[in-house]
Amino acid sequence: MNALTLISHPLCPFAQRAAIVLLEKAVQFDRINIDLAAKPSWFLAVSPTGKVPVLMVRRDDAEDAMLFESMVICEYLEETQGGAPMYPVDALSRARQRGWIEFATSALADAWQFLNATDRSTADAKQAALRGALERLEAELESGPYFAGTAFTMVDAVFAPLFRYFDVLDPMVSQAIFENLPRVSAWRSALAARQSVIAAVGEDYAERFRQHLRLHQSIPRGLIDRRRADRRCAAMSASGGKLTADSLAVVVQDRTLMFTGLQTLSFHAVAVCTAHSLSACWRW
Repeated sequence: MNALTLISHPLCPFAQRAAIVLLEKAVQFDRINIDLAAKPSWFLAVSPTGKVPVLMVRRDDAEDAMLFESMVICEYLEETQGGAPMYPVDALSRARQRGWIEFATSALADAWQFLNATDRSTADAKQAALRGALERLEAELESGPYFAGTAFTMVDAVFAPLFRYFDVLDPMVSQAIFENLPRVSAWRSALAARQSVIAAVGEDYAERFRQHLRLHQSIPRGLIDRRRADRRCAAMSASGGKLTADSLAVVVQDRTLMFTGLQTLSFHAVAVCTAHSLSACWRW
């Protein structure tokens, strides 16, 4: 059993911050994932806020200590563990980076609310807010590949979970947010390739997150479904083909609908349906 145990959730971006720092410091640690929808009593006993992450620090001469709040954990690891420092030596530069960490927390909230929005007005407002935050970052970034140049810092660790959302989604969702931001896009790619960032989540992270959006019926997920179906419809229409019950199931597979007892349908009927709204097609 290792001296440190990270209590987390498979999708939590704040737990990812702590995991990235642990991995950057090459610290051996155990990890326990909990279900935040049914928090176990032992977890509520050690987490005053009822949130993850929590870092359990084992001590030989005293009761185990519990640290909560992601940046408290990250700061503790920076002060107590070896490995490359994740803050610059200069006090002013450290303070500026801590300011950008606060900025990251706000941007992360905008990203989460955009991706989980179930109404168009909220989705549009949060997308605009996130885009504005990334434009500010575009002006701040310099040569890269990371936030402060060649060194991977705490700012990189806190932005990586935000960018990961868009790495696992259809590019059409991220295009409007990241287009014409070459520095931010290059930074995002560099973080995605970093081994500590990759290892901070499980291999099933992408599917877990997509499943979360499907269950939540979010606006961005619905947009993906509609555009994918429209592309499939357009391709079949161009070929002059007919749409059978089997091929209709392919068009709507993201909604996991089943059609039975259907005769072969003309493609035009479905194309009209998608041109107005796929929601009408689901009820057809």
